[in-house]
Amino acid sequence: MNKIKLILPVFLFSFVLVTAQPASKVLPTKQQLAWHENEFYLFMHFGPNTFTDLEWGHGTEAEDLFNPTDLDCRQWCRVAKAAGAKGIIITAKHHDGFCLWPSKYSTHTVRESKWKDGKGDVLKELSQACKEYGLKFGVYISPWDRNHPQYGTPGYNDVFVNMMKEIFQNYGPIWELWWDGANGEGPNGKKQVYDWHRFESTVRQLSPKTVVFSDIGPDIRWVGNESGFAGKTNWNYLDTAGFARGAGGPSQDTLNQGNVNGHNWIPAECDVSIRPGWFWHASEDSKVRSPQNLFDLYLKSVGRGANLLLNVPPNRKGLISAEDSIALAGFKTLRDEGFAANLLKQARSYYEFTDRDISSNQLQLRVLDPASTAYSVNLQNFVMELPSPTKMNCIILREAIHLGQSIRKFRIELFNGKNKVGELNGTTIGHKRIMTFPAQTITSFRVHTEDRGGNDNITGVAAYLLPDELVEK
Repeated sequence: MNKIKLILPVFLFSFVLVTAQPASKVLPTKQQLAWHENEFYLFMHFGPNTFTDLEWGHGTEAEDLFNPTDLDCRQWCRVAKAAGAKGIIITAKHHDGFCLWPSKYSTHTVRESKWKDGKGDVLKELSQACKEYGLKFGVYISPWDRNHPQYGTPGYNDVFVNMMKEIFQNYGPIWELWWDGANGEGPNGKKQVYDWHRFESTVRQLSPKTVVFSDIGPDIRWVGNESGFAGKTNWNYLDTAGFARGAGGPSQDTLNQGNVNGHNWIPAECDVSIRPGWFWHASEDSKVRSPQNLFDLYLKSVGRGANLLLNVPPNRKGLISAEDSIALAGFKTLRDEGFAANLLKQARSYYEFTDRDISSNQLQLRVLDPASTAYSVNLQNFVMELPSPTKMNCIILREAIHLGQSIRKFRIELFNGKNKVGELNGTTIGHKRIMTFPAQTITSFRVHTEDRGGNDNITGVAAYLLPDELVEK
């Protein structure tokens, strides 16, 4: 068949409107789409464990142990903002049951501590600081409570619901609510039967725009590890029927990769700590991840279509330690410099397809206003042609996920003139796929995509030359 070239204006790496048919009946909500765009934000584990050097508190710790004499949530937000993070999720209540707000439904809270003579409220200070600095505010609240006397009885479900009501009503808006499935014994030696249906209904009623994280969502899923990486194949779909939070969840491999034919849009979030532990420990000040290591985590999380939730724990003073702040600043510099210059700005792009493709109407093209930077396209087998030989080692693709996720396989062929000098192969794309490779000087590259239903929807492409030491190994 004769090949036909259709020249298009170059589409720069940005989210654009696509009017092709949805690739799937399972689509993300507006809140989930906004969540995808946030990409990177901070987790903050903070509480009695900060002062006891424990990771899981026993629930018997004296409230007076919690005394961050120099607590400054505005400093947390300055560090987060400088790192390019979009928000902060705080451990409002960990497994030990200690509440960082003066809850009416517990006697194990900041109210009973000597911090600020019992008048302090971490959630109030942090929610206000996030608003001041334009950061999103999220809350982790563990259902397990090793302190509360009602844990292990039906009455504790009332307690947990009331605690969530306090948080949403007094400290909102809450952008993301974080549940884990921990279910151990309480002070009476019993385990709790959680009323998850009621918990979810409460959140939807109080704050329908909040996205909820757990092993099985309903909005965001655990990625299956605490090492900060998503699967090289990473579907935003997940089947949850027959599964439960915690020990009854899907396998870690399934959580890491998702389900290609899953019935729910539940994308992956990669939680990982900047230190070996989740809470601050002085002995780990010399073990903070380097900027280069954080960049590698970024490639393996955001670069595989997931979001990166990086834990940065405040110290006993109530501040982000200098070691962590320096690493975060270096991480931001690497991202800013590495992705500063899109090498495709002067490139031209065009489709390359056959008469059969046209007659079977497999490829649809709708171009909007040529003066606009938003091109409505459905791309299949397209070419990016550079004005001169260009050295690069990173190519980024984005999929039109508001239409679902459909691309199951792609291939990028690199050319220098007529000579093919390299080939990159991958499976899923999703929100963003970052492919790195040994640097090559090229004049063009061709992108071939395969799709579950014949509707490939690439909305963005970019290319960069990263420092060699940042290329994913």
